[in-house]
Amino acid sequence: MTSPQNAGKLRGALKIAIVGNAILAIALAGLWWHSRQAGSEAPKKPGAPQQTQTSTGGSESSASNAQSSNDLNEPQIGPVQLTPQKMQSIGVKLGRVQMKSLGDEIRVTGNVDVDERRLSVVQTRFPGWIRKVFVDATYDYVRKDQPLFTIYSPDLVTTEREYLLARKNQQELSHSSIDGVSMGAETLVAAARDRLQQWEVPESEIAKVDASGSVITDLTIKSPVSGYVTERNVLPNMYVQPETKLYAVADLSTVWVYAQVFQTDVGRVQTGNSAVVTVDAYPQKTFKGRVDSILPQVDMNTRTVRVRLAFPNPGLLLKPGMYVNVALQTGAQRALVIPASSVFHSGTRSLVFVNEGGGSLAPREVDLGPQVGDEYVLQNGLHAGESIVTSANFLIDSEAQLQAAAGAFAPPPPGAGGAAAMAPPSGAPQANVEFITEPSPPAKGNNTVRVKLTDAGGSLVTGAQVHVTFYMAAMPAMGMAAMKTDVDLSDKGNGAYQGKAELASGGTWQVTIVARKNGTVIANKQLAVNATGGM
Repeated sequence: MTSPQNAGKLRGALKIAIVGNAILAIALAGLWWHSRQAGSEAPKKPGAPQQTQTSTGGSESSASNAQSSNDLNEPQIGPVQLTPQKMQSIGVKLGRVQMKSLGDEIRVTGNVDVDERRLSVVQTRFPGWIRKVFVDATYDYVRKDQPLFTIYSPDLVTTEREYLLARKNQQELSHSSIDGVSMGAETLVAAARDRLQQWEVPESEIAKVDASGSVITDLTIKSPVSGYVTERNVLPNMYVQPETKLYAVADLSTVWVYAQVFQTDVGRVQTGNSAVVTVDAYPQKTFKGRVDSILPQVDMNTRTVRVRLAFPNPGLLLKPGMYVNVALQTGAQRALVIPASSVFHSGTRSLVFVNEGGGSLAPREVDLGPQVGDEYVLQNGLHAGESIVTSANFLIDSEAQLQAAAGAFAPPPPGAGGAAAMAPPSGAPQANVEFITEPSPPAKGNNTVRVKLTDAGGSLVTGAQVHVTFYMAAMPAMGMAAMKTDVDLSDKGNGAYQGKAELASGGTWQVTIVARKNGTVIANKQLAVNATGGM
């Protein structure tokens, strides 16, 4: 048996051994971690600038790295080399950047309304009862001084009697020898006559009172202007007050049109600009007017501003409430322009393929201004006279993305055509792509996109990054710009990838499916789908 003294020595030796092994394990783990970190760092190129640390512990290039991370999410597009045969087969057309004088036009809708400056209201300045009504229907046409109705007013009759009595006294006292009597009688006549005038009794009616020497109980009220009765509140035997609105008469020889202009375009509209109106009821006729006023309020629901236009209305063809089409002409300006069909929208960028000669097409990012008709105003990125691609941008972009993903671009040998340009990098495994949508076929609006990847042996491919692009070329004849939708699919496991695609229109869409794994393109497929739902 082991003695207690020997047992204590063994326990001490065991503890020392355990502690030593633990220290050795920690040291080995630290050396392994340090060697792994050193091995994972990319070797720096000779002469490359070194990254310096700021006082806050961050690097000076952190902002640019954040921007670069955003750029990595967008497809990489490089230059493309095409043979003349390839360019002809995919329908490449060329154009030039031009300096042009633009006469911009904004097309909106509007409604016809009454010119409020040519609107008159008929009221009386005394209370009374309506007797006879001569104009008894809304939208009847009346001429100036045409009788509208007659009215009996006790207050008016009393004033007429006072006027007649004052005139009689004036005649009797006109030869009085007493100072001031004759002048006082004239003052009473003038006061009574002035009261009738203040009540807007026509001079013709006062003349009748003078001629007849009797009171006119039923006073005839006439139209102050010529026009159409747009409002009538007169009925026989109705009692009216001075505040009662009896008639509204509108002169429709000139009308207003309220155009609904989007707030993004209202800055291009100025008072006095010319405008043209067309109406579906008169397909061969146009009406010419001008911008009268830009109203200072934005409709919160439609985000539009009402612009008031004034139009002559011969023949009264434009009727209040009518729905019309409006073309607003803005001021002409000189600017660099490119065809709208030449612009390829890639993520947050707008690209144009520049023809560098010899079949070389290089993408260049541009800054665009407003679209004017079938052209974009160019703010930066190109110069006047440069040759650019104006069609087939989608096919060129697909080929450029594939070449950029495959690595450095190498032009195909003479006679190789497009086949060499589209060939995958040698040795890269190519996956099979199964593409479906729900609904099938896809429709205008929201769609579910599913892709299934399998390798050459039929095994499921997982852990890939799948990007799907829907593209529809511009149709200038129909006023439609090019449309593009990019979708990054999520890995659902078992080789299945899924995402949501919002299609802005029905019609034929060109679809490009690019799958990458570990930075290498493993699949690239192009097809066309016909979406339902109309334009």
